[in-house]
Amino acid sequence: MKRVYSASDIGAAGFIQGVLENEGIQALVKHGLLSGAAGELPPTECWPEVWVMEDEDETRAREIIGAVTASGPEDVTGWTCPGCGESLEAAFTQCWNCGRERN
Repeated sequence: MKRVYSASDIGAAGFIQGVLENEGIQALVKHGLLSGAAGELPPTECWPEVWVMEDEDETRAREIIGAVTASGPEDVTGWTCPGCGESLEAAFTQCWNCGRERN
C-alpha cells in the first residue's frame, strides 16, 4: 500500500478515491474520522489520506490525481449577454435570463 494523497477534509479524499476507483485502481481512505482529534494532535496528522492498495499503481494514481487537481488559468472576467444585455459572472456559460449561450 502507498499513500498518494491527503486532504484537509473527508469530501476531497473521498472524491479522489472515487476517481481512482473509476480508473480501475483500488484505493481506500484512512484517517477519515480523525478530524475530532485535531488540537490534541497536529492538524495535518488528522487529515484523511488516500492510499492505493497495489504499490505498482502509485505512479499512475499520482498522474491521475495531478490531472484532476491541476488548476488551469481561470477566466474571471464577467460577460454581457448579447441577447438581452444581462451582466453575468464568468462561471456562467449560458444566460440565466434568456438562455443564450456565451460567445
